Amino acid sequence: MRCCIGITCSWQEAESRHALRDDYVKAVSYAGGMPLLIPTLPAEAAGDIYRLCDGLIFSGGDDLDPFFFGEEPQVSLGEINPLRDLFELALAKLALAGTKPVLAICRGIQVVNVAAGGGLYQDLKGFTGAQHNQKAPRWYPTHEVRLKESSKLSGFLGKKTIRVNSFHHQGINRLGEDLTAAGKSRDGLIEALETADPQKWLIGVQWHPECSREKDADSARIFQFFVDEVKRRKD
Repeated sequence: MRCCIGITCSWQEAESRHALRDDYVKAVSYAGGMPLLIPTLPAEAAGDIYRLCDGLIFSGGDDLDPFFFGEEPQVSLGEINPLRDLFELALAKLALAGTKPVLAICRGIQVVNVAAGGGLYQDLKGFTGAQHNQKAPRWYPTHEVRLKESSKLSGFLGKKTIRVNSFHHQGINRLGEDLTAAGKSRDGLIEALETADPQKWLIGVQWHPECSREKDADSARIFQFFVDEVKRRKD
C-alpha cells in the first residue's frame, strides 16, 4: 500500500474554494506516494490531519499575515489568508514536534519557519534587487542556490550548487528554533532550510520543484527522496 502524503491546499475565500495545482499531485504520484489534498480547516482539526498522514507537504500560496511573526503590515504586503494561516501554522507546529517527514515549498517554507518562531521579510525589495519573482516559464530555472555541504539536500542531490525557479516576494529573515539554513541564493537569502534534529526529516525549499520536475532531475530527486523517506519511516 502506498504511503499517504498530505498536501495543503490554498483557500480562495471570495470564491469559497479550495485549490491546488496538479503539479503537486503528479510529483507525489510519480515518486510512489498517494497524494491526499488537505483543505483549509479549523485549527483544532490539525491533530486529526497529522495523525491521518504519513508525510506532509506544505504548498505555496499567499503571503503570511505578519501578525504571526510580531510585525505590523507594510504597504507592500500581498494578499493574506487568515483562515489558511491559522490552520497551517497549527499543523506545522505539530509537524515540528513530531517525526513524520515534511517537505515545505515556497509559502510552505515560510509557514514552517514562522511556526518555529522565525520571521520573514514582508517584501524582498527592501532586502535585494535580485529578481525572485521570475518572468519566465514556471519550469525554467532562473537563479543559483548554493547548498551547505553538510546539508541533507546537498547530500542526496550530490551537489554544492543548483539552479532553481522562483515565484515569491517574501522570504526568511530570521530562522526559527532548531532550523538551519541549507542553501542560499547569491544575494544571501535563505532558499532552503532543514531541521537541526538528526532524528527528523524536514526540508523546506523556497522554489517550486513540482513545476520543474519533468525537465529537471534535481527537482524530481527531491520528491523521490521525500517519498522514499516517508515509506521507510512508515515501514
